[in-house]
Amino acid sequence: MSPDIAHFFGTHTPRLDEKGRLFLPAKFRPRLEQGIVLTRGQDHSIFGWTLESFQLFNEKARQMPFTNKEARNFLRMLYSGAVSEMPDKQGRVTIPPVLREWAGLDRECTVVGAMDRIEIWNSERWNEFAQGQEEAFSDMSSEIMPGLF
Repeated sequence: MSPDIAHFFGTHTPRLDEKGRLFLPAKFRPRLEQGIVLTRGQDHSIFGWTLESFQLFNEKARQMPFTNKEARNFLRMLYSGAVSEMPDKQGRVTIPPVLREWAGLDRECTVVGAMDRIEIWNSERWNEFAQGQEEAFSDMSSEIMPGLF
């Protein structure tokens, strides 16, 4: 796997400033300095991809059957809000209004590493999600990834 296919992990709590800019976690900045593609994510989060990771995702998405209504709708939602942004010298990236609204972002945000992408959440929504998943997480490893544990 290419070194540019980032493996993001961890949970960070940066803030959104009054201009809609988010300070990317310092650990993520080197992997995102060439640019970040922001899209609507599932569960009302925002997905943030490196340019290379997004290109690989695009190649897989092209294989989805456009005759499948669910595939079309998924791609419409994902791509219709997609933007490419360049972090500034301070490591901030502008989150467009359409994505801020989608994710319900206010000042307090949570950025979660999710393997080849980051997820940007409203902190309250993230905390509710994480608390709701605690018990299920304990029970799912053998079902989701047989043989891993």
